[in-house]
Amino acid sequence: MSEQKIHFYKGPAGGWGALRSVAKHLQEQGIAVKGAKTLLSANQPDGFDCPGCAWPDRDHRSTFEFCENGAKAISAEATAKRATPEVLSAHTVSWLAEQSDYDLENMGRITEPMKYDPATDTYQRTTWDEAFALIAARLNALADPNEALFYTSGRASNEAAFLYQLFVREFGTNNFPDCSNMCHEPSGQGLKPTIGIGKGTVTLHDFEKADAIFVFGQNPGTNHPRMLGELREASKRGCKIVSFNPLRERGLERFADPQNKMEMATLGSTPISSHYFQLRIGGDMAVMKALCKRVLELDDAAVAQGRERVLDVAFIEQHTAGFDAFADSIRAETWEALEAESGLSQEQLCAAGDLYAEAKRVIICWGMGITQHQHSVATIQHIAALLMLRGNLGREGAGACPVRGHSNVQGDRTMGIYEKPAPAFLDRLGKVFGFEPPRAHGYGTVEAIQAMLDGKAKVFIALGGNFASATPDTLATWKALRNTDLTVHVTTKFNRSHTIHGKDALVLPCLGRTEIDMQAGGPQGVTVEDSMSMVHISSGMNAPASEHLLSEPMIVARMAAATLRHSKTPWLWLVEDYSRIRDKIEEVFDDFKGFNEKIKTPGGFRLRNTASERVWATPTGKATFIPYALPTDTPVHQARERLREHKTVVFNLATVRSHDQYNTTIYGMDDRYRGVWGHRRVVFIHPEDLKAIGMKAGEWVDITSVFSDGQERRAEKFVLIEYDIPRGCLASYFPETNSLVPLSSVSIGAGTPTSKSIPVVLTLRPQDTPIPQDQARSVEGAAV
Repeated sequence: MSEQKIHFYKGPAGGWGALRSVAKHLQEQGIAVKGAKTLLSANQPDGFDCPGCAWPDRDHRSTFEFCENGAKAISAEATAKRATPEVLSAHTVSWLAEQSDYDLENMGRITEPMKYDPATDTYQRTTWDEAFALIAARLNALADPNEALFYTSGRASNEAAFLYQLFVREFGTNNFPDCSNMCHEPSGQGLKPTIGIGKGTVTLHDFEKADAIFVFGQNPGTNHPRMLGELREASKRGCKIVSFNPLRERGLERFADPQNKMEMATLGSTPISSHYFQLRIGGDMAVMKALCKRVLELDDAAVAQGRERVLDVAFIEQHTAGFDAFADSIRAETWEALEAESGLSQEQLCAAGDLYAEAKRVIICWGMGITQHQHSVATIQHIAALLMLRGNLGREGAGACPVRGHSNVQGDRTMGIYEKPAPAFLDRLGKVFGFEPPRAHGYGTVEAIQAMLDGKAKVFIALGGNFASATPDTLATWKALRNTDLTVHVTTKFNRSHTIHGKDALVLPCLGRTEIDMQAGGPQGVTVEDSMSMVHISSGMNAPASEHLLSEPMIVARMAAATLRHSKTPWLWLVEDYSRIRDKIEEVFDDFKGFNEKIKTPGGFRLRNTASERVWATPTGKATFIPYALPTDTPVHQARERLREHKTVVFNLATVRSHDQYNTTIYGMDDRYRGVWGHRRVVFIHPEDLKAIGMKAGEWVDITSVFSDGQERRAEKFVLIEYDIPRGCLASYFPETNSLVPLSSVSIGAGTPTSKSIPVVLTLRPQDTPIPQDQARSVEGAAV
């Protein structure tokens, strides 16, 4: 583990720092030689799909197609460390619960199915037959199928996800809380009524043709490092890259490509953002409105002067509905209000609007910095509107690009992992498999937690993931999970969720993406769908970590076979050869016609994207402008007004990942690009805000959220770090700060926790020794 220190990072993203980090993680996992060989098969036509992010693969022409992020995910999965039954049963679950997330992850791969023993407070070895018998008994004993919850992680393959949703619907419920509910749900809910499809519209080819790429609420240097390769190439050919992010992020500033010999040899790098706007946390909606307002103003001026229109009038007239009402709503917004809410000046906002208007082809990308807010759906619909104003949909080099997280989170939703399924999908599923699927909507993630708290859900089954750490309102979530009769986790490694269990609990170890999946029909490959709707095959190359592991499709099939005694579905026959599962997928989904043949093509195939064809699957048959008023009564606004008379300073906190982290998986304790080493309990703050509240860098504080429900939610002992972040804003890592977000604080229309906009106050902890002030600045010099 690294020495604890704060030290400004002067290098670019990527470069030698990334290569040293990869080597370090391979050595820590005891797989220096094996790991290097494994990495060379990542994202190759005859290899496996990286279990990290969902950024698309290039044409597989390079020597290697992995990034630092992916290397950490792969080395963690291919580790030589083993969490055997002897290792796990040697510790009480109470003791394990006191260990850090990093230490739990670092125990290694689980080798055999484990069952919780309440008498000894330990996990003990069990058999697969006993595990499936327990699951079947508990599910079949429920008074109502809706008393069971079935969670899905975005790392599950298409084949596993398809079987899982089929099993659950044959069981009789649509209770599918999944990771999409906590990240890009607003992207789907925002885009579908606007452009007719809940996915992005671009491909990697479009990045080669764009004149400008706008990036909102995203830190690709940590979360999607391979994206930096596309941004680097775009920057080098003169494409404008316009970034909007509250924090200064190194990956949006400079990047050294580890595959570029000249940059590596000369310690050079390529500038990424041509323009960088540090908007206030939660100011995205105001920025979108401001950009639209500037485009309308420029168009008005063009009309008055008899010049070429700035609006794409032909596109708007032929392809859209609702323009006039939307334009009226934008014109009604004042620059003063837009400045106040965005944190940017009118001059800055107009400059950004000019950049958009001057570019003929624009891509707009966004991450969870957009989606995890109360008004995220409306913000995304304004992104779509901004694109529509100049016809930047269904055009080469232009379009919408929500950059999703886990490698198959989009594919899982395509396969039917959704609590609100479309009737047409249920009709087809029932026809193909000969049963009547349930029609009532099920629980999403936040609703599932409340159902467990209320005693309405008694069995919780998770296909991957780390539910206890990924979710909001930590104490409430943990209480909910402990309120169940049975928790079941399909996983590769031990994590926090396995210590927060029901009265009975099972931990079922599965094969990883890098491992050979041998079934009766021979070695199997699985498929995944990336962020740009490309579907491709993934085949493991390493021997399984244990002879006792089962694949995710096999685990699902055996659960179903044990539970559904009268099912017409040949569960065990299907998993003998995964091509049989794909044949069934093809029968249910028209877009997968010829599935098994198409995946033989290197790189796979792209699913149809109607919006990229300018076919609008909306009620009006057109892309639709949807107006909203500028939000000025958010939880942060309310808290500041409520506490104003007490002269309490209310900050707006955003939760973020460290660089040694992917979602809830902690690979190490460093955050290289932000200059944090060996720490995780840190809070980033502007130096002038420190002066204003009478605190100093290096002092320790507690963070308390101040929502209107009056319930105290506190995260304790965080060190203050000076950072280049707007006044009034803070940032800190999750899952440590998830406890600050109540279940009730979700995005309107999507139900996603508002983890990027949390009203908080800071309380000094005078009993804790401060670290030296000159060691608590992650910025050059004493001030920003």
